[in-house]
Amino acid sequence: MAVPQSAIDRHPDVKFGDSRSHYDDILTPAAIAFVADLHRRFDARRLQLLAERTARQQRYDAGDLPDFRADTVEIREGDWTVGPIPAALRDRRVEITGPVERKMIINALNSGAKVFMADFEDSSAPTWANQMDGQRNLRDAVDGSIEFTSPEGKHYQVGDNPAVLVVRPRGWHLPERHAEVDGDVVAGAFVDFGLFAFHNAKRLQERDRGPYFYLPKLQSMEEAALWNDVMTHAEGALGLPRASMKATVLIETLPAVFQMHEILHALRERVVGLNCGRWDYIFSYLKTFRAHADRLLPERGQVAMTVPFLKAYSELLIQTCHRRGAFAMGGMAAQIPIRGDEAANEAAMVKVRADKLREVTAGHDGTWVAHPALVPIAQAVFDEHMPTPNQLHVTRDDVRVTRDALIAPAIGTITRQGFDNNVEVCLRYTAAWLDGMGCVPIHHLMEDAATAEIARSQLWQWLHHGPLEFSDHAPITGALFDHALASHCHRLKESQHPGARRAEEAAALIAALTHAEELRDFLTLPAYEHLH
Repeated sequence: MAVPQSAIDRHPDVKFGDSRSHYDDILTPAAIAFVADLHRRFDARRLQLLAERTARQQRYDAGDLPDFRADTVEIREGDWTVGPIPAALRDRRVEITGPVERKMIINALNSGAKVFMADFEDSSAPTWANQMDGQRNLRDAVDGSIEFTSPEGKHYQVGDNPAVLVVRPRGWHLPERHAEVDGDVVAGAFVDFGLFAFHNAKRLQERDRGPYFYLPKLQSMEEAALWNDVMTHAEGALGLPRASMKATVLIETLPAVFQMHEILHALRERVVGLNCGRWDYIFSYLKTFRAHADRLLPERGQVAMTVPFLKAYSELLIQTCHRRGAFAMGGMAAQIPIRGDEAANEAAMVKVRADKLREVTAGHDGTWVAHPALVPIAQAVFDEHMPTPNQLHVTRDDVRVTRDALIAPAIGTITRQGFDNNVEVCLRYTAAWLDGMGCVPIHHLMEDAATAEIARSQLWQWLHHGPLEFSDHAPITGALFDHALASHCHRLKESQHPGARRAEEAAALIAALTHAEELRDFLTLPAYEHLH
């Protein structure tokens, strides 16, 4: 797509960039025009869908419960399948995810995983430099020129047989304040998708590598249909064959689990699978039921995929996907190897193996890991129990999942340690995010925005639906939260942890959000106002 400079000159209300950094190779006039066109064509629909999210949440707050849609019975009961799956994506037994940082991209492509999900969303703090450097890094990865030399002199480059690249743009709700069209801020999704597609789609399509995308945080079939129309338009504008862009959808919101058939149907020409985005899904459960005191969850460590509502979600996703000829991807193993403590490390890896065994025996077609060291562990489990490239033949006709099963709260307790861990994780992650890091190692787990959101939402609910008690019957109070937050803020300031210099700012933000009368939809929206 060749757009001359005059196309930009005719629209002086198109502004892209940051005065502190220059990305003329990424922000070419033609690329900017392409993104601006996406905004002008589709942003009104995006905003309307976000308004519908707000209205839906207000109904939940008033006492309604999520359920399967009455107006889409024909889609759920109909006899249809999704389009053909490209050869490059037919075996996805292990996928690795991570931010679009240069060295991490190289390590992920070299990790031995089948797929690398390059993430502009939950594991990236969306500074303008991070997002634009990420576009440059992915362009170099696609054209084969990516390499990196560390300050210590260690050289990194991509080896033979790299992982297949799949890109996750930001969700529909996130803005990109450095991009304005006609006086309106452009959605981060249009910026991430548009720039990547403009610079790389043709080359990837010529190599039968897509381009491929992961779509986050959808809540409805209408939101999926918007993505479908955006991709269809982009294919035409970029001269690509129809449906050459393929998508995997993360089912990581509670409303979406009731529309999985519908979401697949809306994207049926290009969708290749659904993914159990379990951490965001738990967060969405908490947020959806923020006003329901009878649906509180126990501390995060007790909400494993074996609890009934998460088991039902996972098995229904497998059944739905395989009925429609799509892949059912499992969830994330966030563990990081524990160096210097062999016993603790082995205990952590035992948990990883058990989780992957659960997924593969349930019928999942693949799984996610956050660290390259986990790739061979996850692959060994899937190789042993999945000798075929995938498990589309595992139809799970035995699964019978009701609305009530999907919304039944987990049973458990809140310990002092669990409460304190939520405060620490929320603070440390938020501080690191404000300092430009979106993927943060905390207590040998690779935390991203989803786990911080769980911690934040649980703290809000425990304080606003009280009086609640710890497992030792001591009361959970706002004063206790304030004391824990102040203590962790002091420790973080004195530490060498990521975000130490933003500790006080992060603590003030978390305090305000936790004490507020209403639970905010996303931590990253108010935090974005503080991002430098």
